[in-house]
Amino acid sequence: MFQLRQSFLLFLTATIWGSGFVAQSVGMDHVTPFTYTFFRTFLGAIVLLPVIFFLRARQAKLQVKAKANGTESSMPSQPQGTRKDMILGSICCGLCLVGGESFQQFGLVTADVGKAGFITSMYIIFVPIFGLVLGKKLNVGIVIGVVLSVIGLYLLCIKAGTDFTIERGDLLIFICAIVFAFHILTIDYFVRKCDGVLLSCGQFFAASLIAFILMLIFDYDVFSWDKVFAAGLAILWSGIMSNGVAYTLQVVGQRGMNPTIATLILSLESVMAVVFGALLLHERLSLREGVGCLLILVAVIIAQINIKTLFKLLSQRKEKAAKAAKAA
Repeated sequence: MFQLRQSFLLFLTATIWGSGFVAQSVGMDHVTPFTYTFFRTFLGAIVLLPVIFFLRARQAKLQVKAKANGTESSMPSQPQGTRKDMILGSICCGLCLVGGESFQQFGLVTADVGKAGFITSMYIIFVPIFGLVLGKKLNVGIVIGVVLSVIGLYLLCIKAGTDFTIERGDLLIFICAIVFAFHILTIDYFVRKCDGVLLSCGQFFAASLIAFILMLIFDYDVFSWDKVFAAGLAILWSGIMSNGVAYTLQVVGQRGMNPTIATLILSLESVMAVVFGALLLHERLSLREGVGCLLILVAVIIAQINIKTLFKLLSQRKEKAAKAAKAA
């Protein structure tokens, strides 16, 4: 039940991110990547502050009630970590967040959108590869899931007859995919030590500070409040939903989940982007794109199944059925 809940949180994250492509595209028509990243991450941090105060007040009431009832020891504990862990985790996650979003935005200036979507989603390959270096194990289901999802993402994002060549924008987005893979693994490491919501808020404050410095250095001569206001609705959606809500769901949902499985679920962002494109922009899926979506869905399901355990259970059932047949 716990794994199902965590999977749902990650799927909800992918859904919100998928819907955010429209807002992100509109916002980039008015402001530069560093300016956009600063405002969306800062807004995401601000949105989380009342959530943290509410959760702390609620936790305090539960502790008082549990202590009065003599059930304090049975209450589930959340990892708190030291102040050093929280600061280090916020900085590391914030660096990855700013790096990934910035490389993606700069790459999209020249890269084809479909090709960019496929290259960005390559982080589903980098996560298990980097995980192997860190001593994490892979099972057969995850390997099959990764292969199917890569094929599905290719069919979904790369149109038939399109030449797949590497250009400057493609290279920047390729770096973005690597950075996002590190972001997944960094969250997986620090969420074991720190409270998920606090870590999410901390990474947004760290990311906004880093983006603000970059904005002052590179965007000082083109910054305009009129342009920021013009992109206001897009920034609000990205800051509140894509950052404040979705990234927090990602941090909370990754706790206790295999990072590769978490990555595969998050890769449904591409599928949801297509779905929202059909709903909001009246775009239609081709047969090729539909097959790609189906493959990704199958990949996510297979990745969460231990193939060896499944075969073992099936063989045990066959043995029981054979014994029952002999007994009859």
